[in-house]
Amino acid sequence: MKYIDVEWMHEFEDEPFRLISEIGDDHFETRKLALFRNGQFGFASAQYHAENTMLGTVEAPSLEEINTDKEFQGKNISKQAFELLWQEYVSAASEQ
Repeated sequence: MKYIDVEWMHEFEDEPFRLISEIGDDHFETRKLALFRNGQFGFASAQYHAENTMLGTVEAPSLEEINTDKEFQGKNISKQAFELLWQEYVSAASEQ
């Protein structure tokens, strides 16, 4: 598994500004968080999804490829960092 945190620099109100993904050895997303400027968030996994956030249907591009587009700035994060964010947001959703 690898874990990436990508900032999407744009002015669209209805689109996330940050995408955090867990990517399997097959290069497909297995879990994803989408954070919005208004404080809302979405999440997706093979079992469920929320707030119009879904897993990608094609292989995730490499960070090198993502970062060639000036609208995106991505970095690797640790499994622990991903798990903390997943716990924070998915737990918050289950409490609502």
